[in-house]
Amino acid sequence: MSLTPTYTPLLRKTKPQTKTIKTWPEGALSQLQDCFSSTVWDLFSSHNLQEYTDTVLSYIRNCVDNVTVNKRVRVFPNQKPWMNSEVQSLLKSRNTAFKSGDRAAYRAARADLSRGIRKAKAAYRRRIEDHFADNDPRKMWQGINHITNYRSNNQATSRIDASLAEDLNRSFARFETTRPSAVTPLPPAPSTDTLTLREHQVRCALRSVNPRKAAGPDGIHGKFLRACADELTGVFTKIFNLSLSLNTVPPGLKTSTIIPIAKKTAVVSPNDYRPVALTPVVMKCFERLVCQHIRASLPPTLDPHQFAYRTNRSTEDAITIALHTALSHLEHRGSYVRMLFLDFSSAFNHIIPEILVQKLSHLGLSTSICLWIKDFLTNRPQSVRLGPHLSSTITLSTGPPRGCVLSPLLFTLYTSDCSPTHLSNTIIKFADDTTVVGLISRGDESDYRDEVNRLTEWCSVNNLQLNTTKTKELIFDFSKGRADPAPLYIHESCVERVHSMRFLGVQISDDLSWTANTTAVVKTAQQRLHFLRVLRRNNLEERLLVTFYRATIESILTYGITTLYAGCSAADRKALQRVINTAQKITGCSLPSLEVIANSRYLSRAGNIIKDHSHPSNQLFELLPSGRRYRSHKTRTNRFRDSFFPRAVTIVNKHKNN
Repeated sequence: MSLTPTYTPLLRKTKPQTKTIKTWPEGALSQLQDCFSSTVWDLFSSHNLQEYTDTVLSYIRNCVDNVTVNKRVRVFPNQKPWMNSEVQSLLKSRNTAFKSGDRAAYRAARADLSRGIRKAKAAYRRRIEDHFADNDPRKMWQGINHITNYRSNNQATSRIDASLAEDLNRSFARFETTRPSAVTPLPPAPSTDTLTLREHQVRCALRSVNPRKAAGPDGIHGKFLRACADELTGVFTKIFNLSLSLNTVPPGLKTSTIIPIAKKTAVVSPNDYRPVALTPVVMKCFERLVCQHIRASLPPTLDPHQFAYRTNRSTEDAITIALHTALSHLEHRGSYVRMLFLDFSSAFNHIIPEILVQKLSHLGLSTSICLWIKDFLTNRPQSVRLGPHLSSTITLSTGPPRGCVLSPLLFTLYTSDCSPTHLSNTIIKFADDTTVVGLISRGDESDYRDEVNRLTEWCSVNNLQLNTTKTKELIFDFSKGRADPAPLYIHESCVERVHSMRFLGVQISDDLSWTANTTAVVKTAQQRLHFLRVLRRNNLEERLLVTFYRATIESILTYGITTLYAGCSAADRKALQRVINTAQKITGCSLPSLEVIANSRYLSRAGNIIKDHSHPSNQLFELLPSGRRYRSHKTRTNRFRDSFFPRAVTIVNKHKNN
């Protein structure tokens, strides 16, 4: 009697997938260039923007279809990257020998298969090393990922059918809301001139297209847009300028296809999917040009405590400003700090176009651009693609689609007027991650509580929903005999007070120690050492091992190092250094110590801040009258002395003396 297990391995249960891919024969791009260069584009010209755009895009798609070949391929689960025809032939020979019952033939076939696999793996390893030598990092990292399975794409979905695609489309459109009942007309802006794009601007935008980006709903690939930039510049310049002059965006260019990405392995509801929008590549080029114009029209000092999507700003800047604000206040006796970490529910999806254009007009943008952006955000067709299934189309007018070039900039401008009312409060923003730092003196929390109430009211007016269950609060209080402050309420819900909070990738504790953060970092780094050992066992050369170490292990060990290294305990530093020592043994070469990296980062970050006069931290580096040194910060406690800015000033002054 034999027993059959009820469990079926996932790889055996998963069937091979058949996909249709577009292949580009040799000379296809040259044929397209010749075709477009001889095309009389004026024949398509029309005052009807939608007709003009659709005709041009249809002609381009037809030309591309004439020179490309659609090919159907089968994708097997767990397909080994080193598998080739020789190994497949040896595998069939081994299976045939096994079925024949000839032991000698089976042993010989099995030995031949083992030698063939070793040979195929060695050839694959050499190809990866050649990619490194040829400066092709994409293929190199693809090979490393195949060997280590460092980033697996296994996503379990309970069902994939047309009904799920419809359910997801309705779920992603649940943020649609009614327009404000009374919207005041746009006030006259300083400039009402229509933006006019030049051909060299459009040409640069087309040439900068990533050829590997997926095509949008229009089916226009970035590969040939980049190759045929010179031939297509003229017609797209006319379409873009016509769109700007009419203050409208053709529906074909603002259509999006949503690809749902599972947030976790076990998917149980539509909320477990993250919507990622595929938009036309041509529209991305158009948005990039408009984005450049908007940025050039804004003052550099706008919303100084918004650290996302800005040059020379990072999460580390947001963390150091928040901690410096708290630590400098804690130097005063009898003071404490309340830090509120706000969580918004799908913040990007709640942007109201009418409210946004009002704010853009107040910022000085022309009425023409404001109206163009309003049209770009309204009446957007959207559908969901789930495997081979495509849902019906829904038209939305709330929030920009995820994946648009303009979306991050528009959100930061939407929240630019979210600023503190009281001088004792600071609002730190990194995209939709918003933190309120309240400085409390002599137990008076009235300003802090009023700030939170005003911020809550601002969110209601601007259609941003606070998730009170995920909103947390940290309290830093080192005074003797301290009493627990009264809890904070938002929408009649008590905000949970925690002892440790993950803030922009760093674990902050209410005692301002870094042990919890170090423990989490070391655990992750040790897990990634396993992948480094896998590469070592596959006999990859030393430089590839070091590259993998710096990208996956050193990067997490040194994230926020200028913020926390000086304040770490000796035990925490030793724990971090042990990971580096282990990596040295695996790679077989010397690696820079944590202290060397920290000192280098202190100098580079301080130098970038000093050179950027619009940086909110620039004033913390005050040059002495001699012009040779910077003024040191007065510190009373070690925790403030070991924070970034006092430490950076000390290191910069030492470097100047040397």
